[in-house]
Amino acid sequence: MAPRVILLPGDGIGPEITAPAIEVLNAVVDGEFEYEEHLFGGASIDAHGTALTDETLEACSRADAVLLAAVGGPKWDTTDPAKPRPEQGLLGLRKGLGLFANLRPVKPLPALYESSPLKRELIERTDLLVVRELTGGIYFGEKTRTADSASDACVYTRPEIERIARVAFGAARSRVTSVDKANVLETSRLWREAVSELHGREFPNIELEHLLVDNAAMRLVAAPRHFDVILTENMFGDILSDEAAMLTGSIGMLPSASLGANGPGVFEPVHGSAPDIAGTGKANPLAMFLSVAMMLRHGFGMEAQAAAIESAVDRALAQGLRTPDLGGTANTAQATQAVLKNI
Repeated sequence: MAPRVILLPGDGIGPEITAPAIEVLNAVVDGEFEYEEHLFGGASIDAHGTALTDETLEACSRADAVLLAAVGGPKWDTTDPAKPRPEQGLLGLRKGLGLFANLRPVKPLPALYESSPLKRELIERTDLLVVRELTGGIYFGEKTRTADSASDACVYTRPEIERIARVAFGAARSRVTSVDKANVLETSRLWREAVSELHGREFPNIELEHLLVDNAAMRLVAAPRHFDVILTENMFGDILSDEAAMLTGSIGMLPSASLGANGPGVFEPVHGSAPDIAGTGKANPLAMFLSVAMMLRHGFGMEAQAAAIESAVDRALAQGLRTPDLGGTANTAQATQAVLKNI
């Protein structure tokens, strides 16, 4: 049977970068994949009243991989807890598919060193991976709300911590930096204890260091080459991975993978739906292409095809490709052709 990929274009520029991503994917797999598209996020709210329908979740669970573009926009922004939000689709998808590990590689490309807000000598040779726990912590804890008070419970169990720590140690070349707030939070004290014990028991050959989240945030911009793998919980990982993304000069360049113990992973660019440029043809599709590469590598074990896409993106940039977010004028179609001709 042909591998089946569920496409969730979502909102804003999502549909505009999904179609070219399939062009690039087909170029390296000879068109042997099958695709099935579903509404997701704000588009699904408009059509069905919910960001993620049971039918879409069921289709995703039967697939071999899920390729997601972007969700959200001002149209659906609300502080009313009774109204649906596009982001609820992301949380439902992660929970429904058991996606507990989010992987975000951050490796500034030489062609784009000058695009970074940091000095070239600071970011040169940076090659790090943020491993974020995705289904626990404050985002999934019990929530309360009255007119004058609100609460969000942050809960972690030892098995949840060990599970994500194994992913980080398994991905590390030499060092795992575990990030917490153990000087204040009880969940962080359990986190630090569980990671330390697992390290000693199963991964003694990998160096382990612990950093408080504020120190880690400062070191990311002061000495990003220090990091190999950053391991952290849900909210800290959300913030630190976006900070790390800016090392590359544009959040429009970074892919991500969300993986579970078994079943399909979800592969998506880090950037949002950019509603301000939707429909203008200016969207940078490169992070979506690199997300396709992560899907090939982590979802299908197709290393050669993944590397072919990554090197095509590298070469296109080295040849001068620049979309507006990178200071250039190339539109989505021109960026796609520049990559396709290098495959």
